[in-house]
Amino acid sequence: MNTAQSSRNLPRSIGAVVAGIVIGAVLSILTDILLRSAGIFPALGVRMADSLLALATAYRTVYSVLAAYVTARLAPNRPMFHALVGAFIGIVVATIGAIVTWNAGPQYGPHWYPIALIVLALPAAWAGGRIREAQIAKAKSSAATAG
Repeated sequence: MNTAQSSRNLPRSIGAVVAGIVIGAVLSILTDILLRSAGIFPALGVRMADSLLALATAYRTVYSVLAAYVTARLAPNRPMFHALVGAFIGIVVATIGAIVTWNAGPQYGPHWYPIALIVLALPAAWAGGRIREAQIAKAKSSAATAG
């Protein structure tokens, strides 16, 4: 890849990563709001039961896979690399969140929850990136067979 192509791809690369992060965050926040308004989650500031935090961990992980897939799908090249960049940013943000809330009080819940978000970021991003890579490989295989 030459310098001109590289400089044209940088905004697309950044946009792909940002789009994935925004999708994951928006889906998580909207699901939290929906579950609070349905009375499943308690009000903000009230400690959630471990079972509800496990539910939140599950849907956040699914959303992370989707977010990584979107990032990889929008990436101008190297879809897995872009998905993993999103994971790295997620790990940094989740680690900051864990540090800030670690001794902030019982309303923030048990320590396993932020640790789970940190630990699951990379495998979720890998899964999303892998789904996209499999699609690309299938398309190339189909094109080679057809041609």
